[in-house]
Amino acid sequence: MSSAFIVRPATAADHARIAVVWEDAVRATHDFLAEEDILFFRGFLPEIFGRLDVRVADRGGDIGGFVATAERHVEALFVAPALHGQGLGRKLLDHVIGDDPSTAWTVDVNEQNPGATRFYERYGFVQVGRSELDASGRPFPLLHLALRR
Repeated sequence: MSSAFIVRPATAADHARIAVVWEDAVRATHDFLAEEDILFFRGFLPEIFGRLDVRVADRGGDIGGFVATAERHVEALFVAPALHGQGLGRKLLDHVIGDDPSTAWTVDVNEQNPGATRFYERYGFVQVGRSELDASGRPFPLLHLALRR
């Protein structure tokens, strides 16, 4: 249950555990990625730690998920597969978006990940665009979503 988790800023000591959550979640939800794609994207994790505001869901040192944001854009949100459907993703979004009256929050979602699209739509995001390529120029179409309250 997500209530046992606290959301706090990530520290350097969390990086290895965040990487495990990321990889486990990607392998569980991104079946359209080949092994070489996963390895390619894993190489971006240090960048996430370096330039983004990263928050983790922590339960006694166990990292159940994380969210990374920059300028009202959700760059990454991943939850350990065993915790999917328990409200942890919503808890992470609530923490970073909170009562922000702005509707300027955005997120890009892989089109081949319908579970993530449904998650964000239930939160109040709507599709406002689509790109054939991802941010790395790879052929993984992105849906561009914006928060509408």
